[in-house]
Parts: sequence; C-alpha cells; structure tokens
Amino acid sequence: QVQLVESGGGLVQAGGSLRLSCAASGRTFSTRTMAWFRQPPGKEREFVAGISGSGGSTSYVDSVKGRFTISRDNAKNIVYVQMNSLTPEDTATYYCAAARAYSAGNVPRRSDDYVYWGQGTQVTVSS
Repeated sequence: QVQLVESGGGLVQAGGSLRLSCAASGRTFSTRTMAWFRQPPGKEREFVAGISGSGGSTSYVDSVKGRFTISRDNAKNIVYVQMNSLTPEDTATYYCAAARAYSAGNVPRRSDDYVYWGQGTQVTVSS
C-alpha cells in the first residue's frame, strides 16, 4: 500500500506561483510513474503533468506547458509541481497519483493507469 500526501495548495493572485508537493510512502517510489491531476469545480478530473520513475520522461497537458514543471526527488520520495503564471482557470483540487511499481518509462495520461491517489489539495487563483 502506498500513501500519498499532498501539500502546498492555497489562495494566490493571478500571475502568482505555487509549488505543490506530494510525499509518498513505501520503498518502490523510484520505480513508479507519478502524476498530478486536477479537478476544477463542476468539471471532470484531468491530467496535468506526469514524470517517469527515473525523472527522464515528463508529460504535460497543453494548457500548462511552459508554466508548470514537474520534478521528483527519489531520495526523499517526493514529487513536486512548480506552477507559475497562474490564472483563474487553474483553480481546482489537485491530486497526486502513483502508477504501479516498475511501470517503466512511460507517462500515461489516463486516470485508470494510476493506482494510488492522494486526498487532494485546493488551489484557488483569484483574478
């Protein structure tokens, strides 16, 4: 069982920045692709960014490319997403997700490919 705990959410003005962190339990963290999803109010959950176990591959939804950066520290079992130039459209609950252990170097975008989820952290961007 893997537990994921997100932190770093909050209220920020448009144009501002936040960094979300997700701390994971377990010994297989470095073998798991990790991702951030978000769910805006009244909308479906969507993929935001993902990173392979080694950190060598990343993937972003088009709407955050150039503004968000995903990274990971395998020594600390933490995955981050640095969010810059935030807009009100980024307002959502952000979820950290972990794929199966030894999930190779691919970075899937479907939520069904992720087996563990955090409880979510709220990000609100005011205009």
